[in-house]
Amino acid sequence: MSDNRPKTPGTSGAKTIVPGAAATVSSLAEASDGIAPGHLVESDIDDELFRFNSDDTPLMNLMLKAKRVKVSSPEVEHFMIDEARGSVTVASDVTATRQMQCVLPLASADQSVPRPYTTLLAKGVDGFDIDGRNNTPGKDLMLFVTGYDTTTNNPVVRAVNGPKQNVTDEFCGIPAIPKGTVCVILANSLYETQKEVDPDMIVPQPTRVYLQKRGMNQVVSDYFESQRKRIPFSKAIIAEQAISNFKVRGNRTLWAGRAGKFKVNVPRMGMQYVYCTEGLRWQFKRELQHEGAWTVERIIALAKMFFTGEDVPKTALLLAGKNLLEQIQCIDFSKHPEIQITTKVNSIGWTVTNFHTVFGDIEIKREPTLDRLGWSNSGALIGENRLVHYIYSAEHSFSDRVEGEEATRNGILIWDALALKGACHIWIDGEGENRDTAAFSFRFWESDKAPVDPQDGALYYLACDCPGISLSARTGQIWQARVGTGTNLETVVNWSEYNGELSID
Repeated sequence: MSDNRPKTPGTSGAKTIVPGAAATVSSLAEASDGIAPGHLVESDIDDELFRFNSDDTPLMNLMLKAKRVKVSSPEVEHFMIDEARGSVTVASDVTATRQMQCVLPLASADQSVPRPYTTLLAKGVDGFDIDGRNNTPGKDLMLFVTGYDTTTNNPVVRAVNGPKQNVTDEFCGIPAIPKGTVCVILANSLYETQKEVDPDMIVPQPTRVYLQKRGMNQVVSDYFESQRKRIPFSKAIIAEQAISNFKVRGNRTLWAGRAGKFKVNVPRMGMQYVYCTEGLRWQFKRELQHEGAWTVERIIALAKMFFTGEDVPKTALLLAGKNLLEQIQCIDFSKHPEIQITTKVNSIGWTVTNFHTVFGDIEIKREPTLDRLGWSNSGALIGENRLVHYIYSAEHSFSDRVEGEEATRNGILIWDALALKGACHIWIDGEGENRDTAAFSFRFWESDKAPVDPQDGALYYLACDCPGISLSARTGQIWQARVGTGTNLETVVNWSEYNGELSID
């Protein structure tokens, strides 16, 4: 019986695929435009087409090098423990007082962070000398947390180096502390016989990860395998191409799959669950909305964002689409002779382009899958040691005789998922896609004038001083736009330096 199923075009447009068909002489002849069974003739064949090439699936190979965690369920609670908060922000102005202590107003999310006997450094607020008479510009005010206000739940603080009315006073007053002051959390300070303090409670933030079961089957009839062919079109070559296709599609899933869980009705087996895993693209907590040309300054700023956060990885690996890779390759380095661009073989065994900065090295490699997914202008800056490979069932192969047929079924099965650990990773979005509101999303700004018509809540990393935003807007800072309506219904943009914490829920 002739196979009337339509042939499907592959990536290059050639109609060489018959979906769901076993490799028999007849089906191959049908797919080969009617070449008679037993006389399979090909003009030539490219052996390289059937060879494994790890460069085609970098993310999957990266997963195989990642930390392996064996689990007993296809649903996993993925815990992401970040480093403890390093600062809190004053929510409203604190007026100067001669009293020994006052309530320090903080946002509700910050109120429980500074525990009693903790010291805080109020950045930008001048402290006073040991006599408490003269302020000391550039030497910040330090506060000591004595307890909590029962009404507002805010911490109660006293000044360590505040003003005094008399040199002999045992305590200081408290100077004015403006709204928005960042208070860096320092070590606690105990009295001479104290040994008990509040414990540091670190609460892991779990997310649900689904492990996806993937499989590949290949059926070869005994008759097909026994035929004498003009080329060595053997079972092994077919299997190699099938496995290669299995890896490429799996690599796409690791990037772009969406999480899901649903039931299907299986004949003779009843209802069973199907799990779909979440791709790495949707797991990033930081996104750079990139526009314009890449420069050395932007690469250095990216390295700064990656290596100087709360979660500092050992290495930075940039998996890039072809257009992003081209833009980085075409950067003008003539003004930066100190920048080192070298080619090396990294710890994974890849030949990468190594971009050396003072913050750390960025290893750059092309990821062909991003091009297939329409993300040629984008890339992922990943901490190699910040990946977790969850495995419910390790990859294994099988070979069975097809019941009632003279054919052999060979296949591969694996049940796993890949998850990001920590918050250092950055997705570079060069496609102009809609901002993911669940992620910390920012963009570069390289002008001394303020952005025109910014979106409410938009974040800008300043690559130069920007007096158009504020006289205190300096290079390397992040500023946020808050868009509102004025008294005459006009649009008003208020700017403030962003010192918020990165949410990794």
